[in-house]
Amino acid sequence: MQCRAFGQTGLEVPVLGFGAMQAGDPRFPEERAAQLLNHALDLGLTLIDTARSYGLSEERIGRHLARRRDEFVLSTKVGYGVPGVQDWTWDCVVAGVDAARERLRTDVIDIVHLHSCSVELLDAGAADALEHCRARGKLRVAAYSGDGAALRHAIASGSFGSVQASVNLCDQQALRAFKEAHACGLGTIAKRPLAGQPWRATEPPADPVHGEYWRRFARLHDELASAATDWEALALRFAAYAPGVDCVIFGGTNPGHLERNRSAVAAGPLEPDHQAAIRAAFARLGTDWQGLV
Repeated sequence: MQCRAFGQTGLEVPVLGFGAMQAGDPRFPEERAAQLLNHALDLGLTLIDTARSYGLSEERIGRHLARRRDEFVLSTKVGYGVPGVQDWTWDCVVAGVDAARERLRTDVIDIVHLHSCSVELLDAGAADALEHCRARGKLRVAAYSGDGAALRHAIASGSFGSVQASVNLCDQQALRAFKEAHACGLGTIAKRPLAGQPWRATEPPADPVHGEYWRRFARLHDELASAATDWEALALRFAAYAPGVDCVIFGGTNPGHLERNRSAVAAGPLEPDHQAAIRAAFARLGTDWQGLV
């Protein structure tokens, strides 16, 4: 798997990484979670992304990948859910980092994000608490994960070494921000590259974000049909090779999907005629869809 410099952080990341949210589902058998996580590394998906809120994900990564810790970049998210401590406070962020280190069985976490908090919370001290942890060697890169105005604020603040945001065919608002992030030396991770796979649904999903993606894709479908022999591969290659993206992450629990998606991204950027079809589709639709409704 091709690797890229992660901004000016000193880290290198794969073009395609693995999001371990579904691997943390308590209903997903432990043995299969172990096989899935190790298979991701064996395929070269050497950025593993998780979060405090992803069920058993952090502790499963620690349990099954600690012996391979030097083989991958480890990313998690904090800011909430610490018993007896108010969310997004200094104490919550610091305690969240320490708890993540314990669950992940590592002294140092490569990337720790504040997980989608508001501009107001960023300015109220959450970013300072994360920097406090970085300065004490508990993490390498202080980061922000989120979209919209908070993402742009995080980039402009100078408080972070990397950012994570949604990038897919139906949601391209972060690409402009990613270019700014790169200009500032920040690393970038693109999440939700498949937009919830709207091409598989016959009606809007209940989740509001995926429901909006479904409605947008319905407008794009006919415009892009000439470019799409495989919607999933098209979407992954679009996100992975979009300007400003260092690494794109996807999740799931099927080892075969890991192999298929790795092969899709390894094929390289979209063909010029497919790129032209996407640009033309957006031009005809008359919108760049800045943000979700």
